[in-house]
Amino acid sequence: MARVYNWQLGREMDYPYQEQHPKWQFVFVFNTNRCIGCQTCTMACKSTWTFSKGQEYMFWNNVESKPYGGYPHYWDVRLLQMIEELNPGGQSWNTRARSEKAPYGRFEGMTIFEAVKKYMGPEQKRVLGYLPSDIDWTAPNIYEDTAAAPAWAKGQYGVTTELPEHKIWYFYLARICNHCTYPGCLAACPRQAIYKRPEDGVVLIDQNRCRGYRKCVEGCPYKKAMYRPTTRTSEKCIACFPRLEGRDPELTPDGTPIEPRCMAACVGKIRLSGMVQIDDNGDWVKDPENPMYFLIRERRVALPLYPQFGTEPNGYYIPPRWVPRGYLIQMFGPGVDAAIEQYMCPDRELLAVLQLFRVTQQMLFKFKIEQGPKVAEVPVRMPDGKEKIQEIYNDTVIGYNRKGQEVVRITVEEPTYERPKEVHLNSI
Repeated sequence: MARVYNWQLGREMDYPYQEQHPKWQFVFVFNTNRCIGCQTCTMACKSTWTFSKGQEYMFWNNVESKPYGGYPHYWDVRLLQMIEELNPGGQSWNTRARSEKAPYGRFEGMTIFEAVKKYMGPEQKRVLGYLPSDIDWTAPNIYEDTAAAPAWAKGQYGVTTELPEHKIWYFYLARICNHCTYPGCLAACPRQAIYKRPEDGVVLIDQNRCRGYRKCVEGCPYKKAMYRPTTRTSEKCIACFPRLEGRDPELTPDGTPIEPRCMAACVGKIRLSGMVQIDDNGDWVKDPENPMYFLIRERRVALPLYPQFGTEPNGYYIPPRWVPRGYLIQMFGPGVDAAIEQYMCPDRELLAVLQLFRVTQQMLFKFKIEQGPKVAEVPVRMPDGKEKIQEIYNDTVIGYNRKGQEVVRITVEEPTYERPKEVHLNSI
């Protein structure tokens, strides 16, 4: 195995291939605090890419209710248990080792590429994983809206809506392929049929090379590679790469990148996607005016999903603020407390950038803020129980596309429009 650097873990780790990086990387941020579980994103993807025979069970995009839901069933719990059995009590973080190259500290445990060395089984593996059974794929929204409710057994009612943590809780987790920097599916494939595109980092499966061994299904810790029995090949989310290339003649006649279908269809405005530039060493080029860089690297309000797996996923989540912190730290790493604290009482700049979620189909590569007047002072109770005053300014945030053209201009305080009675019968 080669040694590669994983900035999410704050250290080098084992990986089957030498380090190699694209010039740009497709990344996205999902705000779990806003998701309403409407499944519009799921059906947008389904109707676009997985409507043919053999794809009936495929949901490249799905929204599952945590803590009990998952597709395939218990995909994360099973892998976490497998790693724990091979490295009991060792999956820990050293948060004192935080630095610019290790923003979350140093992960002292084993990744799926390192834990597999301790695996003893009938066949040799390069990635620790498992192959879901047919029954695991039967219900994409199993346990939907089912809460973790220890308080029910004790007969405690009336305390379920007290922040910072609810005693009865669940939240929606929207998922697509994370287009990882070190993909588990790519590492596991014996045919080398999986690759990352150098222009945008999107992970694809070469259908001509694939022989349907399902090693990618076994090796992907997020279970986003899926086997199609009618063609005997595997398929996965392709990040709607024709849209990233700006090849839609109606939506992007000038060739500017636009967001994937699941992003563009989002009703709850939880999604924002874009590109970040990668240098020759694999580091993100410092660009605080890029919305993705600002949210992920500058403010660290958006966190990777199960970074301890070691794939360096390029999907990031703003954690839900009402969920017990221990559960969230297991899922998103040790940056949870700082991320939630920022989100609960965002400063002037962060509040403006949060307005950019789902305001345009074009990908935003840059933003600028025009300052406006103060419109409110709101008391906010922080997770530590203390009260903080949030100052709200009616700033205007401007978003620019890849060509540097202004494509959106929106204010923090949404304007009210009164429809004229001469035109609209239901006007006020």
